[in-house]
Amino acid sequence: MIDLAFSTALQWQRWAFGAAQMMVSSATVIQIRVMQMSLGTMHPEEATRMVFEKSSALAKATEMTNRALAANKGPAAAALAGLAPYSQATRANAQRLSRRSRG
Repeated sequence: MIDLAFSTALQWQRWAFGAAQMMVSSATVIQIRVMQMSLGTMHPEEATRMVFEKSSALAKATEMTNRALAANKGPAAAALAGLAPYSQATRANAQRLSRRSRG
């Protein structure tokens, strides 16, 4: 019983840390995109990506969450699984846009 409680607490801790990392990456992406829009340097592909990536991440997050719930892994594992697609997308965007804005 204690192992299960510890495992669940650890999963929630991982989720909280992942959510915090995602928020930092999101802030970076928003800052760079707003700057590009205000300077008129945003490429049309970036504007399109900005719109369509949300629905793609939502679909993947929903799938991952439902798979974790169907496998009876518990709410903490489901939340962690659902966070992963958003975290990956925001981290990739932050890295890509940071490289582009420097170079």
